[in-house]
Amino acid sequence: MGKGGKQMSTYSFEEVSKHDKQDDRWIIINHEVYNITNWARRHPGGSKVIGHYAGQDATDAFRAFHNNLDQVQKYLLPIHIGSVQKGEVNVNYSLEKDFRDLRQTAEKMDLFKPSYLFFFVHLAHILAMEVMAYFTLYYFGTGWIPFLVSVCLYATVQGASPSWWNHMHYQHHAKPNVMGKDPDVRVDQLFVVGERMPVEVAKSNKSSMPYNQQHKYFFLIGPPLLFPVYFQFMLFRHIFTRRLWKDFIVVMAFYVKFFYLYTNILGLGWTLVYYEIMRVLESHWFTWVSQSNHIPMDIDRDTAEPWIKLQLKATCDIEQSFFNDWFTGHLNFQIEHHLFPTMPRHNLYKIQPLVKSLCKKHGISYQMKTLSQSFIDIVKSLKHSGELWEATLHAHHIS
Repeated sequence: MGKGGKQMSTYSFEEVSKHDKQDDRWIIINHEVYNITNWARRHPGGSKVIGHYAGQDATDAFRAFHNNLDQVQKYLLPIHIGSVQKGEVNVNYSLEKDFRDLRQTAEKMDLFKPSYLFFFVHLAHILAMEVMAYFTLYYFGTGWIPFLVSVCLYATVQGASPSWWNHMHYQHHAKPNVMGKDPDVRVDQLFVVGERMPVEVAKSNKSSMPYNQQHKYFFLIGPPLLFPVYFQFMLFRHIFTRRLWKDFIVVMAFYVKFFYLYTNILGLGWTLVYYEIMRVLESHWFTWVSQSNHIPMDIDRDTAEPWIKLQLKATCDIEQSFFNDWFTGHLNFQIEHHLFPTMPRHNLYKIQPLVKSLCKKHGISYQMKTLSQSFIDIVKSLKHSGELWEATLHAHHIS
């Protein structure tokens, strides 16, 4: 009997797994079963991020995104419908217990507490580069050298909707490299990635690109156009379709400030050129850094892997150094960032040895690369996936 006299039922894992449809979604958190069918639409983190775990045990994913469990408990009570049957066999029990113990250790080490000094210095560093970008043109003039120096400095500044970014990023963290769920691998209109996507696309007869050449045209349409074209379109589409007027004001404040300052120096035409070059540079940085940790890793359909296995299959780390930490924004610790997405980035290196030890104990592969090798592996993986698509397409046509 539950609180308020409501009769509670017990369910097997198999029974819960059947409730994974759009209009019928259950999840498991700490052996308790919740019906999220209607609640998902009101979920503060978005309906998709919680819906991606429909029919599955979401315990570790739930814990990863919610630091304050008492705050979210009030939302769980009304949708609680029962418990998992006692005696249900969990083959991943030992791994999951060790990971949850690791999280408790991180909490005791205060690794989830941010350093305000770190983020103040980080913000000051970004603002300083923005000021330097403006005064480079103001003081040295608008010749090609100061123009390009200024663009490179300004490329560290972004103007985007927080809601849109969270909408995309939370889904990525919830199910990284999972086809149909992670928006970062929803790329089959232009690229095929991993081992499975090339085969499925080839057999579907819906191929839209010469994917066997994708490791070449990636340099032309991947890093250069992600921000200037795709992100710009999706940003405003998200704002207008969801009527996020506060986000619209924030984004427009960025554009008003930018064009007000730079049009006075460059004129409207060259300000537009400046903006596009800046976005292209920014896009290069983001694409190479973000995809170096993911594209060369396993990409597959959802197999309901335990949290730690899912994240380790989809992510890798880049070696630590002062330059790598700065250049990647401390996201060279991508494994730790994915396991503990709410952990401040300046603490990720502290938990790394304990994560390595846990992976070694359970025989889970922990990959770490040099920065250059991680970039090379993007191209190599695209070439491999393109060749797999071509071979499958040829075999499919023959058969």
